[in-house]
Amino acid sequence: MPRHRLPIGIQTFRKIREGDYYYVDKTGFALRLIDEGTHYFLSRPRRFGKSLFLDTLAELFAGNEPLFRGLEAHGRWDWGRRFPVVRFSFGGGMIQSRAELDRRILALLRKNQEALGVVCRDREDIVGCFSELIEAAEAAHGERVVVLVDEYDKPILDNLSNPETAREIRDGLRNLYSVIKDSDAHIRFAFLTGVSKFSKVSLFSGLNNLNDITVDPGYSALCGYTEADLDEVFAPELAGLDREQIRAWYNGYNWTGEAVYNPFDVLLLFQKRQFRAWWFETATPTFLVDLLTERQVWLPQLGQLRADAELLSAFDVGRISTEALLWQTGYLTIAEEEQRFGEYRYRLRFPNREVYQSLSNSLLKAWTPNGQETLGHKTRLGELLLANDFAGLEQLCTAFFASIPTDWYRNNPIANYEGYYASVFYAYFASLGLDLTPEESSNAGRLDLALRFNAQVYLFEFKVVELAPEGRALEQIKARGYAERYRASGAPIHLIGVEFSRERRSVVGFEVQSWE
Repeated sequence: MPRHRLPIGIQTFRKIREGDYYYVDKTGFALRLIDEGTHYFLSRPRRFGKSLFLDTLAELFAGNEPLFRGLEAHGRWDWGRRFPVVRFSFGGGMIQSRAELDRRILALLRKNQEALGVVCRDREDIVGCFSELIEAAEAAHGERVVVLVDEYDKPILDNLSNPETAREIRDGLRNLYSVIKDSDAHIRFAFLTGVSKFSKVSLFSGLNNLNDITVDPGYSALCGYTEADLDEVFAPELAGLDREQIRAWYNGYNWTGEAVYNPFDVLLLFQKRQFRAWWFETATPTFLVDLLTERQVWLPQLGQLRADAELLSAFDVGRISTEALLWQTGYLTIAEEEQRFGEYRYRLRFPNREVYQSLSNSLLKAWTPNGQETLGHKTRLGELLLANDFAGLEQLCTAFFASIPTDWYRNNPIANYEGYYASVFYAYFASLGLDLTPEESSNAGRLDLALRFNAQVYLFEFKVVELAPEGRALEQIKARGYAERYRASGAPIHLIGVEFSRERRSVVGFEVQSWE
């Protein structure tokens, strides 16, 4: 199989097809969408190929037949019909006010008028001009109009730290999108994509005819690469790379159907030949880390959150659940879907090692501001685990918690302190990409943390005490028989009870019992 160029960062279908780049054929999805309906919405994380898919739709409706030769759509599309396409993209640059948004929309309207050869009578009236553009394009081209909107929500997301501005921008976008519903008779097809899924009441008021395919099993693989794509399309690039490593680092995203790889990661891996957090490093939103820190989340719980369909859609300015935020931005994915009592419910998880390790690392940096000290702690942690140096591990854990900002302890109930300590402890381990299982369940209760490393098992229990160690943490591990499930493996097991002093804000008890 011949090698081709890697389409890193390319969002233009024509450029890929004419430039000898690899292309994963998504045109079958396009045909199915067109056959089954007319108005769609899709939410996917950034850099997952949404823009490329919209550009593919635009070229298909425009009838550019040579670009589709050899693809699934080629023999199944009527190339004699050409539809006028109206396109909006808010992906470029920052919009920081309602006035800037209006100027951007008017500029996009002018660009579409030029492309379609029509002119609005009032070129400064957004709603009036958009409506007139659609009707005039249909009249001029003899076919109903296709409307494609990319990054529909980015102007809002860029301003979430300023809720008043974000609401003004949201209202401006709602003004624009309302035209799509009102112009339904003149629209052949509409497709809107973005990262977030704002509630219909807040942003799509009146636009209630959008078919949301975000968690439709049949479209789970619309964006991203499947296992078959790697085998069939990118086979020449796989030589010399550990397939299990590729899967562990970059696969695992799921929207209730077929799981996919992050395409941005895979392409950079093929180019650089290194396993790194390529996607995470490009633009992890600061507001995400700030919000998780502000809400003082218990980090071990993040990879085991549960939500219903309504909660995952509850995304609006000033009303963003942790579950919705992490899922919609791609830091959590769907592990399991179930229907109970007439409702769809989801169990969420980290998609892969890249996200699990990198998000933990970002939060650790936010909680422990001395970067050099934190890096030293992480390096030392790996060395101590390899040597099973528990005395050194106790000293290091004391250093971990000495670095927690004082604000984490102020004005919070005692019950939360255990969670704060456990979060920092967990973050250090997770930032190394270690195999952790938080809150592991058994018939006797829930263990705080299980670590599998170097063919050994480490079981941790955390307790908050007053000033002196009480021995309750280790005693609980033994009394509840948490180690029993691991005995059959024959691996050495280490029971570790860690006790923190609320007053001293440090480790005061660190007991270890090992079973070979």
